Amino acid sequence: MARSQDKLDKMQLRQSYRNLWHSDLMGTVSADTPYCFFSCLCGPCVSYLLRKRALYNDMSRYTCCGGYMPCSGKCGESKCPQFCLATEVCLCFGNSVASTRFMLQDEFNIHTTKCDNCIIGFMFCLNQIACIFSLVACIVGSDELSEASQLLSCLADMVYCTVCACMQTQHKIEMDKRDGLISPQPMSVPPAQQMSRIDQPVPPYAGYPPATGYPQHYYPQPGHGYPPAPGYPPPGHGYPPAPGYPPAPGYPSGYPPAPGYPSK
Repeated sequence: MARSQDKLDKMQLRQSYRNLWHSDLMGTVSADTPYCFFSCLCGPCVSYLLRKRALYNDMSRYTCCGGYMPCSGKCGESKCPQFCLATEVCLCFGNSVASTRFMLQDEFNIHTTKCDNCIIGFMFCLNQIACIFSLVACIVGSDELSEASQLLSCLADMVYCTVCACMQTQHKIEMDKRDGLISPQPMSVPPAQQMSRIDQPVPPYAGYPPATGYPQHYYPQPGHGYPPAPGYPPPGHGYPPAPGYPPAPGYPSGYPPAPGYPSK
């Protein structure tokens, strides 16, 4: 019961992942055509190689079906991991592909797009419908229904092999990206105008250099650059009283020194 709840929690956690596959299922054929054909012709071999690569070629970390099945850890993987992996990809091919996919998703926080989910869901639904038609044909014994079920089974097998090949190519491209075999895309040119940050005291330039050919405003400091204007005595000299304004009566021209201060 605890293992089932743990699987459920992992599935819900994968829905909150924000990263995307480097290539979706529809684009894997054009992204790596030779490997896609190789995956279609020899799926178990590709599944073996991809699982080993997903474990960074460290087979001591191998667990049957990636630890996602009830038999995981109980098949003697620690004694002969290569043989156990070969048995897994041959007898449980679908589980081997899905386990590698889950391992990559959990490692890189990758969620599957809705389009990829629709393709995978269509593959499973078609397999179920083909199985139901085969059972009905066996029970009824109709030749026409038997032929229809065989055609439907062939179609389901073709879709299954094609989707699994695209999924494994998707895994390979993602590990190429992880291992640095895919060159990163060049960075785009930043926009000419940028928003200023709140924690900056002075906003940055908006992408335009300062205009040339126009004089800058200059405010001289006192005592630098400009002589005093004519008609103004230099500092330190007293100003004579304005003509026509005698001192007010009752106020002597000189004031006695304030108490506590010596006179000059």
